[in-house]
Amino acid sequence: MRLDDGIRGRVAIVTGGARGIGRVITDVLIECGATVHVFDMDGDHPVATVHQVNVADPDSVGAAVACLPQPATMLVNNAGITRDRSLLKMSDAEWKSVIDVNLGGVFNLVRACAPAMVASGKGRIVNITSINGMRGKFGQANYSAAKAGLIGLTKTAARELGPKGITVNAVAPGMVMTEMARALPAEVIDRARSEAVLGELARPEDIAAAVVFLLSDAARMITGEVLRVDAGQYM
Repeated sequence: MRLDDGIRGRVAIVTGGARGIGRVITDVLIECGATVHVFDMDGDHPVATVHQVNVADPDSVGAAVACLPQPATMLVNNAGITRDRSLLKMSDAEWKSVIDVNLGGVFNLVRACAPAMVASGKGRIVNITSINGMRGKFGQANYSAAKAGLIGLTKTAARELGPKGITVNAVAPGMVMTEMARALPAEVIDRARSEAVLGELARPEDIAAAVVFLLSDAARMITGEVLRVDAGQYM
C-alpha cells in the first residue's frame, strides 16, 4: 500500500496551513496528489488555494466551506495560538482567545465539513493536539485545557461519525523544531531535548508524516486515537 492511497485526487482543508507545521502538511498533501485549501488569517502558497478565515468565527468558517468548488473529504485542524502566562496572572482575554481558536475553531470546522463527508460516505479528520494537553504545562493553562478538550472532541466525533464512514484521529506533538521554536532561548530547547528519550526533537516533517498516514487508506481502520509524535518527551 502506498502512502498516497486514498489521498490522490481528494480535496483537503488544512487550517493554519500557510506557515510552520501546517505549511509542511500542506506541501506533503500536495505531493501526494491532493487538492488543498488553506484556511488561515493571512499568508500565501504557490499551489494551494489560500482562504482568509478566522476559525474562531463560525460564520467565517461556514462561508469559506460553502464557497469551495468541491467539498473537502479530508480535514486537518492545525490552526492554533498561544497566550502563555501563569494561571493566576492570566487575563480573561488570554484565556478566551486560546480556547476559542484552539478548541472552538476545531468544533466550527468539523461541524461545517462533516455534512459533505457524510453525504459522500467517507471522510478523514485529523486534529493537532499536544502532549501538553495530556500532561499540563506551567504557564499554559489555556493552551493545555484547549488541547485536552480537543482530545475529548476527537473521541466524541469518532464515535458519532464512524458509522458514517468518517475516521477522526489526533496527532500530539511535543516540541517541534519549527522556525518559531528555534528562536526560543537555548535553555528552553535544551530542557525539551533532555525530556526526549530519542535525544533529539521532532521536525515539522515528522508531524506531517503522521498526519498523512492517518489521512491515508493505510489508517482506514484507525479512529478515535491520539498518536504522540514527541521523541518520547511524554514518557
